[in-house]
Amino acid sequence: MKRTFNSFKGGRFRLFLTAVLIIAVIAGIIFALQKRCEVRSVTPKGLKRVVGEVDIRNAIIKVADTVGPAVVSISTERTHTFKVDRLPSGRGESPFHDEFFEKFFEDFFRGLPEEYEKKQTGLGSGVIINRDGCILTNEHVVSDADKITVTLPDGRKLLGRVKGSDTRSDLAIVKIDANNLPVCTLGNSDLIQTGEWAVAIGNPFGYIVDSPKPTVTVGVISALHRSLPSKKSGYLDLIQTDAAINPGNSGGPLCDLDGNVIGINVAIFSTTGGYQGVGFAIPINSAKLVIDDLIKGKKIAYGWVGVVIQDVTEDLAKYFGISDRKGVLIAKVIEGSPADRGGLKEGDVITRFDDREIAGIRDIIVNITRLPIGKRVDVRVIRDKRPLEFAIEIGSMPSEEELAELEGRPYEGKRAVSEKWRGIEVTTITREFASRFDIMNKEGVIVVSVERGSPADNANLKVGDIIRRIESYTIKTIEDYKAAISKLKGDILLYTDRGFTIVKEP
Repeated sequence: MKRTFNSFKGGRFRLFLTAVLIIAVIAGIIFALQKRCEVRSVTPKGLKRVVGEVDIRNAIIKVADTVGPAVVSISTERTHTFKVDRLPSGRGESPFHDEFFEKFFEDFFRGLPEEYEKKQTGLGSGVIINRDGCILTNEHVVSDADKITVTLPDGRKLLGRVKGSDTRSDLAIVKIDANNLPVCTLGNSDLIQTGEWAVAIGNPFGYIVDSPKPTVTVGVISALHRSLPSKKSGYLDLIQTDAAINPGNSGGPLCDLDGNVIGINVAIFSTTGGYQGVGFAIPINSAKLVIDDLIKGKKIAYGWVGVVIQDVTEDLAKYFGISDRKGVLIAKVIEGSPADRGGLKEGDVITRFDDREIAGIRDIIVNITRLPIGKRVDVRVIRDKRPLEFAIEIGSMPSEEELAELEGRPYEGKRAVSEKWRGIEVTTITREFASRFDIMNKEGVIVVSVERGSPADNANLKVGDIIRRIESYTIKTIEDYKAAISKLKGDILLYTDRGFTIVKEP
């Protein structure tokens, strides 16, 4: 009897263990299935956590329906004036060194115009940001435009005018006369992450498809904080995406799956001129810094401290006693600049700026230009292998021409052209002119236009002539030229690379 009871007891215990194991397995399966259905992004503090299944198809449709009505097509017309020589060779001389043929070619080409006008059209996109008709787009879409036509998704065509533009940010505000327009929602580009879905909206090739409705393309955020080389714009902190961005998409929005605008499409990297999987957008948080001033037509002021900087190489890091290559090396401190007044010196390595670690040139430039003018910031540097801290006040960035002069480098932007004197206009010899006219000696001024029938024209002066001397005055700069012509009267002797000529008083 005892043996039978123990057997029964042992059987009940085995049954209990079996039940516990079965329940544990079922619970594990349920938990695994729940985890499998859960889309979860492990995000840093402050970033949005996505939980639950994401219906990509419907999400993209919703973005198109929500943002699409606020995306417009922008077409522009520009008139470019080209100055040309009347004679066929590059320096304004006939190909024949013979007096008869020289006279023949002079008479033949005299009737042809010296200036040609050519109309050029352009196409871009934009996004409506308020109900009163303010449209955010790229500066390069509308720069120098004589006429701007905005086409709404409903087919209406309205004239637009630039309220404000900024070359450095490559952003502009175009205003149209319309009210109660659909608007987009500006998101927070600081919260996006590499790998997120991205939706680009715009009107690529709109002139071909002949449709006012925007096009939607889908991809992911490929990378953040990208930079592109540019002579005009500060493309130092861009969003990279593989959502197709084609010609005509510039100025259109890049959106997240919630329909928030996270960037303004700006460029494609391509060897063919078309889409090759690499597109870029300006983060919307960068745009937010300038939008209000652009709407008011204000000039955008950027922060400046007055240093010329370079990245820290491995050898420089060893020399300056830096454990890693993080930071930037000050190569030059501009005299009288905020950095100079604050005590920074050449050879200092900036490692922290305004409580932010500096890894390289992009970091410090982006940080400085975003700070308000007049703000005092702490700067940590390594000097003589010792850490030091300074406080400097953010100044206002000078113009490109002023900046070039302060940094002691040539300015290759727009050059001042002299007032017309006896039928000619001259300017300084830029690198472009030196290359075009094969000029070795850059001292002097170059003739950029000659009025037909003027004393200069009768003296056989040509576009591209280099004036080296006027009477007894040596001409090295445009200031020398202006000083000389202001003092002289009557018939005047000019010396150019082609020889002497007399420019008579009219």
